[in-house]
Amino acid sequence: MKSHFALKLSAITSGIARGNRALVLAAVLGLGATVAAPVVQAQQATKIGFVSTERILRDSKPAKAAQAKIESEFKKRDQELQSLATQLRSEAQKLDKDAPVLSESDRIKRQRKLADLDSDLQRKRREFQEDFNRRRNEEFSGIVEKADAAIRQIAEQQGYDLIIQDAVTVSPRVDITDQVMKALGG
Repeated sequence: MKSHFALKLSAITSGIARGNRALVLAAVLGLGATVAAPVVQAQQATKIGFVSTERILRDSKPAKAAQAKIESEFKKRDQELQSLATQLRSEAQKLDKDAPVLSESDRIKRQRKLADLDSDLQRKRREFQEDFNRRRNEEFSGIVEKADAAIRQIAEQQGYDLIIQDAVTVSPRVDITDQVMKALGG
């Protein structure tokens, strides 16, 4: 006949054993779910694509056409700036050559004229660059909008889950830039 203490001890150990079985069963089920999860995920793989915005804005037909259009618009102003720079250089060379024989007042007058000419040239260059950048941004923003629409259409048609536009490194197998450029007309 077992003592009361022995019976309680036996009940506790069998409870622990049952608990361990439950714990082992839970661990096995958890492990099974962990092993099965990649199989389920593999069946639902995420399709990722990459588009090089830089390449589109540099190499696509619309980008090249926009660049040519902008350059022709600003060609005259660029030539004027080149002419003004040439004039400034020749005036500076002339002053250097004539400086030893000029009176102090004539030398100072010509130096001021050169400084004014240089300030005018710098201001015009700054205005030119600001206008050029503004115009370029106007033209290229339309191209970016069209590229974004083409990217969305390609994503829908080909079942992409994610398309990235900037990345540190990209595998050629996920690069769809050529498809986007083709959709833009080149």
